[in-house]
Amino acid sequence: MPDFTLLSASSIAIIKAIYFNPDSTCLEISKQVENSIPNVTKNINDLIKNGIVYENGYGDSRGGRKPLLYSLVADSLYIISVAMNQFNVQTAIMDITGNIISDIIEFDIDIYKDANTLELVIEKVLHLIDVSPVDRHKIMAAGISMPGVIDVEKGVNKSYFKNNAKSIRDMLSEGIGVPVFIDNDSAAIALAELKLGLGRAIKEIMVVNMGWGIGLGMIVNGKIFRGSTGYAGEFSHIPLFKNGKVCRCGKVGCLETETSLIIIANKAKAEIAELQALNSSNMLEIINAVFALAREGNPAAIRLITEAGYHLGQAIAILIHIMNPQVVVLSGKGREAGRVWLAPIEQAINELCIPTLLNESGVALSPIEKFAQLKGTAGMIVENLDDVLLKKEQNKKQLIHH
Repeated sequence: MPDFTLLSASSIAIIKAIYFNPDSTCLEISKQVENSIPNVTKNINDLIKNGIVYENGYGDSRGGRKPLLYSLVADSLYIISVAMNQFNVQTAIMDITGNIISDIIEFDIDIYKDANTLELVIEKVLHLIDVSPVDRHKIMAAGISMPGVIDVEKGVNKSYFKNNAKSIRDMLSEGIGVPVFIDNDSAAIALAELKLGLGRAIKEIMVVNMGWGIGLGMIVNGKIFRGSTGYAGEFSHIPLFKNGKVCRCGKVGCLETETSLIIIANKAKAEIAELQALNSSNMLEIINAVFALAREGNPAAIRLITEAGYHLGQAIAILIHIMNPQVVVLSGKGREAGRVWLAPIEQAINELCIPTLLNESGVALSPIEKFAQLKGTAGMIVENLDDVLLKKEQNKKQLIHH
């Protein structure tokens, strides 16, 4: 089994590069890691000997010999990815090539009410490991993305789970038995867009996470922008409306009071006959039904999404004026409703944006149709692979001393 704790910083950089750009040539890797071709070649050969990288055929020739292509050995490393929102959790095991290799375990929560949500996450992840054929010693870490204001360094969620005496990251790590990294759900979705979606070709992107709140991941100059304290992107709570509605944050008239999936679901329960017949209080079931009806052309479902979309477009217009992105990408759970969002959002930004800015920007659905948060959360582990390996080594030493 490969010993990842012995890897050099240069080798770790190469693993990161190949993870996000499989079938890369030595020259391509050299440019990505900003290291010389001789050094990269040496490190690649070491990784091949260690069973982490393999030669995967030849690329196209550009006038000389065809270059070798390098990829990661899929079963050399595994990652547990946990994607949490306010009412639902998905978790899966992914290999080092980014493929989901286990069943996706999905379960309901209520982040506003359930005191034992984190214990339930630990229980479900341990079950996932138990039923998986994966060698648990090859599971390097777990990544958990969740809503809320996240202090990544301290492992604290300042919006939810505030009554825990210790870092929720440390609590989860102790329960699962591997290093754990936590981050904001919108940051994970933005990372997926950066590495796997439109960010592969575009450097200035605002990624709107259309969920039970409205999150924002900001890609600036090809990198995730986090602000001075790491809390950038609390799009949901910009005060936009004089509607007298109290937001869950305690302020009045926040963006999410007119645009979130909670608002759409609650209106749908009251106004759409098919959902009254469903007789469900499960928010996920309700919003899935609304999206299905909208795709089938149901006028009431389309109207509710259109109303929320126009209000979201008002906020996006402000965002375009401030950030001047190349594109605003629509992602998250709301992405499942598809193109019905585009017309009302575009109507709002056409009405409200200065033409000079509008002509240089646009709105698009994310090309990542499914599991963006799961994929971005796994990518978060790879992005922090240096820290993962450090924590893995520390855990090993603690076990030896005990």
